[in-house]
Amino acid sequence: MIGVSLSRWTMSYFATALLALIVAELLMAVGFGFPSATIESPKTLVLVHLVALGWLSLLMCGALFQFVPVLVARPLFSDFLPLPTLVLLVGGIVALLCGFLHLDSSIGSDLPLLPLAGALLGAGFSLVLWNLGRTLWAARPLPLPARFVAVGLSSLTAAAALGIVFTLALSGVASQSISNLTAFGLPVHVIAGLGGWLTFTAMGVSYRLLSMFMLAPEADKPTTRVALYTGAGAVAVAVIGGTTAICLGSGNIDFILLSAGVLGLAAVALYGADIVHLYRARKRHNIELNSRMAVFALVSLAADIAFTIVALAFGNLPGQIGPIVFLFAFGWLSGLGLAKLYKIAAFLTWLECYGPVLGKQPTPRVQDLVVERRASKYFYLYFMAVWAGTAALAIGVTPGFRGAAALMALATLGIVRELLRTRKLADVKPALRSPEGMHRPRLLICLQRT
Repeated sequence: MIGVSLSRWTMSYFATALLALIVAELLMAVGFGFPSATIESPKTLVLVHLVALGWLSLLMCGALFQFVPVLVARPLFSDFLPLPTLVLLVGGIVALLCGFLHLDSSIGSDLPLLPLAGALLGAGFSLVLWNLGRTLWAARPLPLPARFVAVGLSSLTAAAALGIVFTLALSGVASQSISNLTAFGLPVHVIAGLGGWLTFTAMGVSYRLLSMFMLAPEADKPTTRVALYTGAGAVAVAVIGGTTAICLGSGNIDFILLSAGVLGLAAVALYGADIVHLYRARKRHNIELNSRMAVFALVSLAADIAFTIVALAFGNLPGQIGPIVFLFAFGWLSGLGLAKLYKIAAFLTWLECYGPVLGKQPTPRVQDLVVERRASKYFYLYFMAVWAGTAALAIGVTPGFRGAAALMALATLGIVRELLRTRKLADVKPALRSPEGMHRPRLLICLQRT
């Protein structure tokens, strides 16, 4: 990675995303939204979008601005666009959350909050797609991990478009086709967002990061290619097939979603087999904390799939959709995100500070920026709390869920503390901390090119 430019605003994306995660966890801990309110309530919509947009999407965008150039060995199309993109996305998220609260009469406003949110988020995600899309387009033919990201960005387009349609419908601007999409299109929106955009992109990035951080062979196997094709097929069947069926007047898209689910299950199974191969083929004997915690995230994904299959087999899928989505969002996506973020923050800080003097002065290793033994207890607490919260939701024990959410918030604050110590170089030995020529990092911005 020496010689690769650091994305200037990636740390700002990470900080904003972590703030959204902590706020969401605290809201759940005090009983805001589901399960104290219904899944369809505006307060639950606030929670869902605070996590999906404020936490997961901002985290993913920040990571992609840094690592898409690594995936394709080309510079990012524009180093300027990430800042206005962040401003538009944060503004859109705030307007969206306020719009949901306005629907619930929790706040009063004469502004057209939901259409404003749709416009701001549409503009922000358009800049994401333009910047990353131009970077990928210039690097054709794409390596396999980058192709996963390309599919994920296509899914982002669909999820954002459907989201804008929903904001128009909730604002009272609804033609018949918009009304149909609003009535029956929520599963398609969720699959495009959580499945296509966040999961498929996470799969592509994790292929590269796990192989890089564990010194394992690059993922370029037949199973990886089949996972790409089946996963892309699952997203296409769900999004294109489901939207087409709804617009043609068919509200029953169960068969389409089932077909997409079978393809998606095959893709995840192949992805899991590839990841197991990476762990077995690694050259780094001692697995670092981020890779160990990635295993916990993958276990959460496997458990969630098994949970979904059992609920479907017993005809209780609608009644268990809350814990299923919770485990998917917090066990799989958030667990993997926090695990990789712990390593990414150290890696980028090391590059920013010590890359320019590497080979000229004695420098610490990346691992010298962190204390894994101290940080590990927060990750263990986080995953234990997520699994306990899932169980509480499944059996309907609301106080237990709120307690688990409070523990999640406590664990996340502990992880954030470790990330702050990493950015401040607080755990680097004084003899190696400040060699001549190094640059101390800013907390929210990277100013150094390596």
